[in-house]
Amino acid sequence: MKDYYRILGVNEDAGQDRIKTAFRKLAFEYHPDKNPGNELYAEEKFKEINEAYSVLGDSSKR
Repeated sequence: MKDYYRILGVNEDAGQDRIKTAFRKLAFEYHPDKNPGNELYAEEKFKEINEAYSVLGDSSKR
Protein backbone atom coordinates (compact mmCIF):
# COMPACT_ATOMS: atom_id res chain seq x y z
CA MET A 1 0.00 0.00 0.00
CA LYS A 2 1.30 3.44 -0.91
CA ASP A 3 2.01 5.98 1.79
CA TYR A 4 0.04 8.92 0.44
CA TYR A 5 1.06 11.11 3.35
CA ARG A 6 4.73 10.58 2.49
CA ILE A 7 4.08 11.26 -1.20
CA LEU A 8 2.55 14.65 -0.37
CA GLY A 9 5.02 15.29 2.44
CA VAL A 10 2.40 15.88 5.13
CA ASN A 11 1.76 14.40 8.57
CA GLU A 12 -1.12 12.01 9.17
CA ASP A 13 -2.89 14.67 11.23
CA ALA A 14 -2.66 17.27 8.45
CA GLY A 15 -5.84 19.17 7.70
CA GLN A 16 -7.48 19.60 4.31
CA ASP A 17 -5.87 23.02 3.78
CA ARG A 18 -2.35 21.65 4.37
CA ILE A 19 -3.00 18.68 2.08
CA LYS A 20 -4.33 20.94 -0.67
CA THR A 21 -1.36 23.31 -0.36
CA ALA A 22 1.13 20.43 -0.51
CA PHE A 23 -0.66 18.96 -3.54
CA ARG A 24 -0.63 22.24 -5.45
CA LYS A 25 3.05 22.85 -4.73
CA LEU A 26 4.08 19.36 -5.84
CA ALA A 27 1.75 19.32 -8.86
CA PHE A 28 3.29 22.57 -10.07
CA GLU A 29 6.83 21.32 -9.43
CA TYR A 30 6.37 17.96 -11.17
CA HIS A 31 4.03 18.94 -13.99
CA PRO A 32 5.41 17.37 -17.18
CA ASP A 33 5.28 20.71 -19.02
CA LYS A 34 7.56 22.21 -16.35
CA ASN A 35 10.17 19.45 -16.77
CA PRO A 36 11.43 19.45 -20.35
CA GLY A 37 13.92 16.66 -20.91
CA ASN A 38 12.62 14.73 -17.93
CA GLU A 39 9.00 14.26 -18.95
CA LEU A 40 8.73 10.55 -18.19
CA TYR A 41 9.87 10.88 -14.57
CA ALA A 42 7.75 14.00 -14.09
CA GLU A 43 4.68 12.28 -15.55
CA GLU A 44 5.01 9.29 -13.20
CA LYS A 45 5.57 11.55 -10.21
CA PHE A 46 2.63 13.75 -11.25
CA LYS A 47 0.33 10.70 -11.47
CA GLU A 48 1.47 9.54 -8.03
CA ILE A 49 0.80 13.00 -6.56
CA ASN A 50 -2.67 13.10 -8.13
CA GLU A 51 -3.49 9.63 -6.79
CA ALA A 52 -2.39 10.65 -3.29
CA TYR A 53 -4.49 13.80 -3.42
CA SER A 54 -7.54 11.95 -4.74
CA VAL A 55 -7.47 9.82 -1.57
CA LEU A 56 -6.31 12.32 1.05
CA GLY A 57 -8.31 15.19 -0.41
CA ASP A 58 -11.53 13.24 0.17
CA SER A 59 -12.13 12.81 3.90
CA SER A 60 -14.34 9.75 3.29
CA LYS A 61 -11.42 7.90 1.61
CA ARG A 62 -8.82 8.69 4.26
